[in-house]
Parts: sequence; C-alpha cells; structure tokens
Amino acid sequence: MTWEEFYRSATSDYGWTTGQVLALVVIVVLVIGIIAALLYALWKRSSCNWAAVDAEVALGGIGKVKINPSYEDVQIAHKAWVELVTRKAGLPFDEEHDVIAEIYRSWYELFREMRALAKEVPAHTLRRSKDSQQLVTLLVDALNLGLRPHLTKWQAKFMHWYDSALKKSPEKNPQDIQKEYPHYQDLVDDLKQVNRQIVEYAAVIKQIAQGCQDKTERV
Repeated sequence: MTWEEFYRSATSDYGWTTGQVLALVVIVVLVIGIIAALLYALWKRSSCNWAAVDAEVALGGIGKVKINPSYEDVQIAHKAWVELVTRKAGLPFDEEHDVIAEIYRSWYELFREMRALAKEVPAHTLRRSKDSQQLVTLLVDALNLGLRPHLTKWQAKFMHWYDSALKKSPEKNPQDIQKEYPHYQDLVDDLKQVNRQIVEYAAVIKQIAQGCQDKTERV
C-alpha cells in the first residue's frame, strides 16, 4: 500500500483527520527507530566484548600485546581489574594527600592478589592457549618487572628513614613528614611515573575484561 492509498483509506473509511494520520506515522517511525537503536546497541556490545585486545603496556616493559580472550580469561581479567581499581596502586598518586608507605603496602597486596589470580588459570589451558599465557604475563610479569625496580631502589631506604622520622615527630601528619625525606622529589618523580603506568595498565586489563576500550582512559 502506498502512502497515498493509506491516507485515502484512513480519512475516508475510518474518518481520521490529517493530524491523526500524521501522528500515527510519527509514532510508527519512532517505534521503528527505537527498536533499531536497541538492536544496534546489542549487536555492538556483543561484537565488542569478545574482540581481540590490541594495546601497548609500558608497565614492566611488556610493550605490544594482543589477546583474544576466552570466557575464562575474561573472568580472571575482571577480578584483576577490580583489584587494581579498588586499591591505591591503581589510582593516580596525590602528592598532597597520599602516604607513600600506604602506596607501598598497596603494591605488596597487589602482587599477592595478582599471583593468586594467575594461579587460577588451569595448566592445561596455558599449554594450549597463547592468549592465556599472555594474560598470565600481564598479571605477574608486568607487576614484577614494573614495580620491583622502584621498590628495590627506594622502599627499604625510605621506610627505614620514615619509621624513624615518624617516631621523632608523632604530632606531624605523615604527608608532611615524608616530604622531609632527603631524596623525596626523586622518589616521588619515579613513583609517579610507575603509578601512571599502573593506571594505564589497569585500563588494558579492563579492556580485556569488558571488551570495548573506555575512550576516557589512556591505553
């Protein structure tokens, strides 16, 4: 039926006014548009969630990674992402409010949780899947190689000085005390660089877990 035939039938057979006919057409067009938008959103979400992840990981010098995650990989990556974003290690370092000693404790806890998650990947899966092997590398090696050099260089020396300074000036805020460390700026510059890499690393783990890259995050 053509538009002209529909219009004549509606106005003559059913007594509709021109305004009623136009209103019906608008409603039909809107309904079709909404259905099309929903179908497109579902298709995009489905096609994105299982797409290969292609990203650059600076943390630990991992470099270029490409993972086509399995269902099990996605589950583990989701757990890893939650661990990252709910700890200080996965948040930008705030020089005015964050306490370096707490950052180091957060890094230690993150090491432990990431190792535990890596153990959840079945050995038979690792033997047959290079993607799962790459995920384990991201969970363990990136942190070992990314965080350990900073900790080796700074943690023991800083914590020895910090514990002593804290006892001498218990009335001071930890944030003020840590700024008195003789090599404070060098330590913080190095810590901030590693911390930025952890934040970017968390975005890669999120991409593996959730599919589409969040455009607000740097990867």
